[in-house]
Amino acid sequence: MDPRGIGSVSASSSMRALSALRGHDLGDGHGTDGNERLTGLTGALLFVLLAAEGVTVLSVKSLLTPHVFIGVLLIPPILVKLGSTGYRFVRYYRRDPAYQAAGPPVIALRMLAPVLILLTLVLFGSGVALVGIGSSRHGGLLTVHKASFILWIIVAAIHILYYLARIPKILGAEVRGASRGRSVANRGLRFSVLAGALVVGVALAFAFLPLAHKWERGHYINVGGKAGSVRVAQTGPPGATLSGRT
Repeated sequence: MDPRGIGSVSASSSMRALSALRGHDLGDGHGTDGNERLTGLTGALLFVLLAAEGVTVLSVKSLLTPHVFIGVLLIPPILVKLGSTGYRFVRYYRRDPAYQAAGPPVIALRMLAPVLILLTLVLFGSGVALVGIGSSRHGGLLTVHKASFILWIIVAAIHILYYLARIPKILGAEVRGASRGRSVANRGLRFSVLAGALVVGVALAFAFLPLAHKWERGHYINVGGKAGSVRVAQTGPPGATLSGRT
């Protein structure tokens, strides 16, 4: 017998056995496969939005309004990501056969997950709080926001780099299923969830724009140094000069 045939039969048998344990066919969009697809699609969306947010961080003083807008926009997709991964976590540790068969993430990522979740909550929570209270009363909250960002970007980079290679495969599976007329369950629901998260995020971001503008104006008025003094002089009464420099 051709050894390649033996390997093919063995692989096929393993696939059938794993599908039976999961309670659905691999790649059909049900159960654990659907959960993995939603997590991957949300991760792809977050990757794009986080890249855009990263650009604003390079010059956050001049791009403060876009920084706030994208930051608030990120919140609903992040909640979807936390929800999908949290659902898998609960089902796995409650010993659901399908999720037990799918297996857990690697141990290093399981150890990093609580740290990443905590830093995410601190980072975005402090950011929203900063915008809400204004630039004149932020106290040490700005330091917390900056420090949590530095720690968050390190932990998030490890997480993203590990899963980045899987995202094209998940996207390709969704697209190929549609182009070939293959029945993949809940595809529309997954994209609806992502679209809904984006709509809610955009609505929240626009709601925060007035606060972002106020924070930006307050920042320029209160900042020290030559640039701040020039801005104050320029926004003063007619005839004001730059003699008020500090």
